[in-house]
Order: sequence, then structure tokens, then C-alpha cells
Amino acid sequence: MTAHQQRLRVRTEGRGSQEITGAVNAAVRDSGVHTGLCHVFVQHTSCSLTITENADPDVRRDLETVMARLAPDGDPAWRHDLEGPDDMAAHVRSVLTDTGLSVPVGEGRLLLGTWQGIFLWEHRHHGATRSVVITVLG
Repeated sequence: MTAHQQRLRVRTEGRGSQEITGAVNAAVRDSGVHTGLCHVFVQHTSCSLTITENADPDVRRDLETVMARLAPDGDPAWRHDLEGPDDMAAHVRSVLTDTGLSVPVGEGRLLLGTWQGIFLWEHRHHGATRSVVITVLG
């Protein structure tokens, strides 16, 4: 079995999602794995990873709307607000989505569906540099 791992640094501009499919596919190519599994993990508690439609940006805007309803900034019930009104909301949003995901690899590339992309989803209002670990096994 071959194992390949690399880190990706992603600079976010604040709340919203940013596609990282190309960078993850590049890691798969670098690995030399033809058939296997790619695991992607973000090392933070206030952002997440998701696979969603990559064709229409309205999908990601609508997902932001849903998250605003589920985990509103500044909810008076939140106790954890040391870093501002988006602090606990960001943690809730990362738990509702996920910090890791796996995608099958075939023919040396990610086997995503036609309209699927991998996105880093920043849940804080301010930008940050995020660390993503990509592990390819095959």
C-alpha cells in the first residue's frame, strides 16, 4: 500500500466557501496512487470541509442562509463568545458540517460527480490561514 500526505495552506477572506478541488486533485496526482482513497482534513474548529455543487454559486450562498438560521451569530444562549459574536456560531457550523471527508480515487484522480467540488468553508467573519491535511492511500 502506498501512503502520501501533504499539507495545503488556504487563506480565507472571511465567512464563505472556497473551492480547493484543484489543489486536492494535484495532491492525488503527486501521490502516484491510481486506485485508492483520498482523505482531506482541516485542522481547525471554526471552519469545515464540504462537498457540494461547484457550478452555481447560488447554492453556496443559500447554504450560508441555512447556516445563519441554524447557528446565528450572537445568539444570547451562547456562553462561548470570547472572540466575538461569531465565535460559538462558527464552532456549531463546523460541527454541523465536518472537518474531514473522504473521496475515492480512480485512474489517478478524485472520483467526484460531475457537479461536485470540495470546498473549505470559513465560518468566521475575519479571514484566516487554514491548514488542510491531504492523505492519499492506495
